Formats: sequence, structure tokens, C-alpha cells
Amino acid sequence: MPVSAEDLLSVVQRYWRSDHEFDDKLETSPETERFHDAWEQALKKIDQWRELMRELRAELPHFNIGHATATCDASFKCMVYTNRDAVPSDRQEGEPRSRRWAVVGCLSILAPVYTVYGVQYDYYKGREVIAARIFIDPLLPEMQAPAEVVARKIEATYGAEALPRDIAEFRIPLIVERKEPPETTLFHALFTSEPENLPL
Repeated sequence: MPVSAEDLLSVVQRYWRSDHEFDDKLETSPETERFHDAWEQALKKIDQWRELMRELRAELPHFNIGHATATCDASFKCMVYTNRDAVPSDRQEGEPRSRRWAVVGCLSILAPVYTVYGVQYDYYKGREVIAARIFIDPLLPEMQAPAEVVARKIEATYGAEALPRDIAEFRIPLIVERKEPPETTLFHALFTSEPENLPL
């Protein structure tokens, strides 16, 4: 059954607040309690997610596969990523010295939806990342084949539905980690508020 932005908003309102009422209190908000409970239940199925990552390693042997799940986010996350590639020697002044990209698969723990997005990192000085660009749809051409594999595996394993971009970008009146209205979207509430922050 297709998901709607309004239905998903009613779901995420159970886990994220629209105010800072509990910021300076010792007690935990009801929303945070529900979020922790959701993770407690989800972590009982972590072995299934690890198996999905083993299958990705077998199907994508020329890529690195990593676990990127963080319980401050609302999703299991895996990464398919490259090693850093040197930018050609005829690079122009100001262009990066090297570049790497990652495809990230996210399965929400709050609703039966998933997303696959890409991140490209530019390195200018040694390991220092100066620029990170997010690609949701469309992905860069080199990201598309591994992204299709990740999407297919998540759908086959979990029966989750891909969240369309227009719904993912739906603005919501909630605070998700460091994201606040008007920047907060369903993507942030269902998956991650910092899509570029990966353990590469």
C-alpha cells in the first residue's frame, strides 16, 4: 500500500517533538522513551541486517561494505563505498586531490519504508574532507548499479517500500537531532538527520 506524507507525519510525531521542553530536564520525554523502545525492539533483529550485509559483500565484491547504523538515527544503515580515487593530474586549481563516494541503504525502524542515497566526498589536504554532497534522486551514474542491488536486497528481505523523493522531502514541524523547522523533513525523521556523516 503506497505511503502518504500525512500518514508518515502521524507516525514520526510519536517519536520526535516540536519543542525544546525537555532539553534542560532530567526526565525523558514520552517521544524519546518511545524512540528508545523502538530501537530496543529493532535491535532484536540486528542479525537479519548483518546477514543482508553479508549478502551485499557476496554480490558486490569490488566494493567495501560497512555498517553505519547509529541509534541516534531512526534506521538501520549500510554503506557500499569506494576507496579514495586520485583526481587526474591535470586538475584545476581548487579541485580536490582525491574523491570517494558511498551508497547508503537505510531501513527505517519507525515505518516499513527504506531509502538509498549517495554521498560524494572531496579531499583537499590529506584526509581532510572539505566537501560532501548528497545525492538522493538521481544518483551519480557510478552509484546507480550498487544502489539497485542494495534496494533489491532490502525489499526482498524486509518487504519495505522505497520512500519517494517528494515524500522524503516533505517538510515537518518537528525537531530531529540538530535539524529544526523549516529544514526538517520526513527523510530526517525516518532515516537520519546527518546523511553525510558516515564512518568512512
